[in-house]
Amino acid sequence: MVKSLTVDDLYRRCDTELFSFKTTDELPPFEGTIGQDRALSAIDFGLSLESKGFNIYVLGESGTGKTSTIRALLSKKAGEEPVPPDWCYVYNFKDPDSPLAISLESGRGIEFQKDMSELISTLKVEIPKVFESKEYDKQRGHIFEEFQKRQKELFSSLEEEAEAKGFTIKRTVGGFLIVPVKKNGEPLTEEEFQSLDESIRKKIEEIGKQLQEKLDDVVRTVREGEKLVKELLKRLEREAAISVLGHLIDELKDKYRGNDKIMDYLDAVREDILDHIDSFKAPAEDVAPSPLPFMKMQKQEPNFVKYSVNVIVNNGAQKGAPCVFESNPTYYNLFGRIEHKFQYGVAVTDFSMIKAGSLHKANGGYLVINALDLLRNLFSYDALKRAIRNRELKIEDIWEQYRLVTTAMLKPEPIPLDVKVVLIGNPYIYYLLYNLDEEYRELFKVKADFDNRMDRTEENILKYATFVATKSKEESLLPFDPSGVARIVEFGSRLAEHQEKLSSKFSDISDLIREAHYWAKKEDAVAVAEAHVEKALSEKIYRHNRLEERFREMMAEGTLIVETSGERVGQINGLAVMSLGDYSFGKPSRITTTVYTGKSGVINIERETKLSGKIHEKAILILSNYLGRMYARNKPISLSASITFEQLYGMIEGDSATCAELYSLLSAISGVPIKQNIAITGSMDQNGNVQPIGGVNEKIEGFFELCRLRGFDGTHGVVIPRRNVRNLMLRRDVLDAVRDGSFHIYPIERVEEGVEILMGMTAGEPGPDGTYPEGTLNHLVESRLTEIREALKEKKGDQGNNDEDKER
Repeated sequence: MVKSLTVDDLYRRCDTELFSFKTTDELPPFEGTIGQDRALSAIDFGLSLESKGFNIYVLGESGTGKTSTIRALLSKKAGEEPVPPDWCYVYNFKDPDSPLAISLESGRGIEFQKDMSELISTLKVEIPKVFESKEYDKQRGHIFEEFQKRQKELFSSLEEEAEAKGFTIKRTVGGFLIVPVKKNGEPLTEEEFQSLDESIRKKIEEIGKQLQEKLDDVVRTVREGEKLVKELLKRLEREAAISVLGHLIDELKDKYRGNDKIMDYLDAVREDILDHIDSFKAPAEDVAPSPLPFMKMQKQEPNFVKYSVNVIVNNGAQKGAPCVFESNPTYYNLFGRIEHKFQYGVAVTDFSMIKAGSLHKANGGYLVINALDLLRNLFSYDALKRAIRNRELKIEDIWEQYRLVTTAMLKPEPIPLDVKVVLIGNPYIYYLLYNLDEEYRELFKVKADFDNRMDRTEENILKYATFVATKSKEESLLPFDPSGVARIVEFGSRLAEHQEKLSSKFSDISDLIREAHYWAKKEDAVAVAEAHVEKALSEKIYRHNRLEERFREMMAEGTLIVETSGERVGQINGLAVMSLGDYSFGKPSRITTTVYTGKSGVINIERETKLSGKIHEKAILILSNYLGRMYARNKPISLSASITFEQLYGMIEGDSATCAELYSLLSAISGVPIKQNIAITGSMDQNGNVQPIGGVNEKIEGFFELCRLRGFDGTHGVVIPRRNVRNLMLRRDVLDAVRDGSFHIYPIERVEEGVEILMGMTAGEPGPDGTYPEGTLNHLVESRLTEIREALKEKKGDQGNNDEDKER
């Protein structure tokens, strides 16, 4: 007979003698991460290796401290690294649609922006002064005087020659003409000209033609002189502007010497200013009339935006490398955007409206993104891979390719990208990307796997205590005494579902610390003790177990039929776990089996109704093969049996009910009843070895609650796999019931051991002839199977005789 477990087997207490403090106020704050040596080593490797593609994916269950650990590690490492340069965009005078990216030492981007702003402000004041100066007016006047003097000389010489030959120069709308005159100096009319002799007319025409050619030469010379004047005036303007601009540009060049891009940019700025001097002159007061009488035209101001500097990344205040946590990784949040503004109903933009994204800010440092958030945002994941692969950062309008009409857009110069990307997510996303995305394997080669549990060593228990102390101090909570810390440690083992392990899901531990503080504060306690932690746990269960209580009430009143007393043939109490997401509880289920003559074998009713999962179907096949191994060594089994979970209205999955289904089937075949005051959970293999299952604590406590509701009689209990004993961390009320003999927990290694507990008789071992001894369950099963087989033979023989009679 298998002995029931003792209280010491069901729960591993934490010895308060391990703690040398009176309260956790005496403990120093904890720095670091508990129980994640593997993940910390991987993160350190990934952060330290600068080779291409060694970005990091941090995976683990929620609450294991992934984000807080990465934040702490990156903050420390980034602080020891050099500050990356500033980045700014400037106007491209050669290709205005492609703004230039310029890199400067950290903090100098804003300085360069300020210098350019001061340069333009100075020029707007100083250049008008130069053009209003007496010296400039004097030089300008001298140019005009020389031109006018030369022009006068040319026309005077021609006029004298024309007068000597009887002609004069007349100005018209179309230009200058040579006109013959009379002796009194008046122009010769057409009638007077026609009345002259033909020889005189020809002579006048010939002389006029010669004079007209000379006049055309003079006009041509004058026009060339005008062009020369314009060039001289333009040269004078340039010289005047350079007198102000030249030394200012040279000062900037000296200041930023060594940056070739800035040198080229300042040269381009100088040439553009000299080409657009009029923009810097004193503005005219005249305003152009509006083409529409009802619309008042605004006064056009010169646009000096192209001389500004758009600093998109300013690392002047940065200490160490940047570390950016992007909580909303949309495409534009990651890669930046080009903004627009509306003028007269038209969207316009320029390089000054380029805005940086998270990758710009993290360039030269680290970028941390939640993997699920990244995949949820359209375009972000593919664009991020492309940027990492090409090591350059482009700012683009991602929707441009989807527009029906192509519009002119800015194409800013790409910026070199040097960033370590850290993705944080769950294991499912990691393996999904790893197996389906080849690029992902090349770009995220470092896997930092956060475990959800760690060994329950003395060292880790003390770290648990320092974690409790740190959390209490950080959030101004009450300190914990040794008993309170010990109960937290025990809760850690319950979360880990292992007596030798502790949970590393510190978000749940932190919540328990806060809730225990609340109940201690409510009692005006000076420190949180074991009772307060226990109160917090029971209250949390009370807040979440409404559905569990409803199921229990339905069982108690008989709506859901689960018997906890007496004996039944072919009926057994199995145990399942129902998970609601935030709360899991054990639910007893009634499993029944019927056996009758036939050859159908073992029928799984859930499978026939498509309510059975693949693992459960496999368990039924294992059960059938066990029957064949035990009872069909010499002769085949002829049997029809059906197994079902009664009052089950949803899907069933898993193999933890295999043992229960086997005992129900053996009971139905042999006719030996099963005790209803004992429930069972456990998987099995084809050889009859009992295998461990999950949720053992919840399953035991679920049946315990039902038995307590109906009243203990000292016989109630649960059969579990012996390999699950190490997973037991049961509630205090269950321990108390086991201690006083009201409730029992039996561990078994083979299915034969459960027969004596559930049916009160031994299973029996086969003798030399392969048969089982009388008085054992296996003998009864074998006898019943023989009866069914003989009955089938007789039926088959009778059917054959009837067929022969019909033929006669």
